[in-house]
Amino acid sequence: QYPQSNTVTSCDPHLRPIMRRRARSLPSSPERRRNTATQCRAPGCSNRRNRVRFADALGLELTQVKVFQAGEDPLIPLHVLSRLSINSDLCCSRRELEFAMQCLVPDFQQPADLEDFPSRLQEQRVCLERVSSLDLGLNGTVRVVNIAFEKQVAVRYTFNHWRGQHEVSAQWHSNAPGKDGQDPVDVFTFFLPIPPFLLQVSSVVEFAVRYRVNGQEYWDNNRGENYSFTCRSHPLKMPRECEESWIHFI
Repeated sequence: QYPQSNTVTSCDPHLRPIMRRRARSLPSSPERRRNTATQCRAPGCSNRRNRVRFADALGLELTQVKVFQAGEDPLIPLHVLSRLSINSDLCCSRRELEFAMQCLVPDFQQPADLEDFPSRLQEQRVCLERVSSLDLGLNGTVRVVNIAFEKQVAVRYTFNHWRGQHEVSAQWHSNAPGKDGQDPVDVFTFFLPIPPFLLQVSSVVEFAVRYRVNGQEYWDNNRGENYSFTCRSHPLKMPRECEESWIHFI
């Protein structure tokens, strides 16, 4: 018989305790406490630490779902649709692209460029200065003689030859001293919103400027002709090699 022993032998390797090592980029807890306690002495430096909180941690939803009904389809402005159409034509065409763009063109010369603009302003007490066409409407400036502090300037306009009319108030912008002994003037700005359906060839928008001060009313209606913009079509041709440049342009 072999002598019995209390020692158990095994072929398994000897187990050693696992030492967990912290990454060098992550400081230990005591080191973090020391860094937090260190006061920042640089000018403009704040010891307040930024914290990030996510919506779900506050009981909020991370996503929001919007369901459109058949009658709630989003309306896309006409000028956006025209640009999308241009992009599709660029992708499918293999030759020079020809298309037409609609834009509002003034039927008058800018009043500020006329030689009689100063005398016209003194005579009418109010005069349109400049107006330009933007994607969403008309943006312009008006000059009025500074007769009194309290004054109102408005622009009356129509899309159907005055069968119906609208009015928008102009906003004070700045003042300017008078020249050659003339009265000082105030400058007002205005914006006329243009609906997308108006961007059709031959559509016209007409307007005139009204100035109220000291119980009196003065008008600038372009010598009785009214100011007008007409929607016109401009044909454009673009070579195929300019496709990328045009896409960045629009």
